[in-house]
Amino acid sequence: MNFTISKYIPGVRPGVTLPTKQMFTLLGEDGMRKMVSDHYDLLKESEIKDLFPKNPVAFEKAKEHSADFFIQICGGPQYFNQNRGMPQLNRRHLPFKITAEARIVWLNCYKEVLQKMDLPPEVLTSFWNYLEVFSKWMVNTISQSEK
Repeated sequence: MNFTISKYIPGVRPGVTLPTKQMFTLLGEDGMRKMVSDHYDLLKESEIKDLFPKNPVAFEKAKEHSADFFIQICGGPQYFNQNRGMPQLNRRHLPFKITAEARIVWLNCYKEVLQKMDLPPEVLTSFWNYLEVFSKWMVNTISQSEK
């Protein structure tokens, strides 16, 4: 499966299409939580590890919040809204310096997880397309290479 990463253009916020609800239907809550956990475990070893909590309890809580979000946007229970309120992810991520390069690392970690999943290609493509566009919205810091 080809997971393409398009170029980030500062100031451009493309429209985001939610992933197919089949993602949640096929994986269920446990599968979604495992996917997110595997992604975070890769991030913890990546060059952007400093963007994530070092405290193991806080790191596990970050995994839980992220899983709650992805479960919700894939058609599962509204855990994120119930536990954290409306997503407002741009505001929540402002304390972290997220560059276009960090976005690529984040996406490559997801790519590694998704490539190991046994899901129909159209389901993986739908989820990847969401991640790829959504990640552009999270970039909040211009890197040295973009100046």
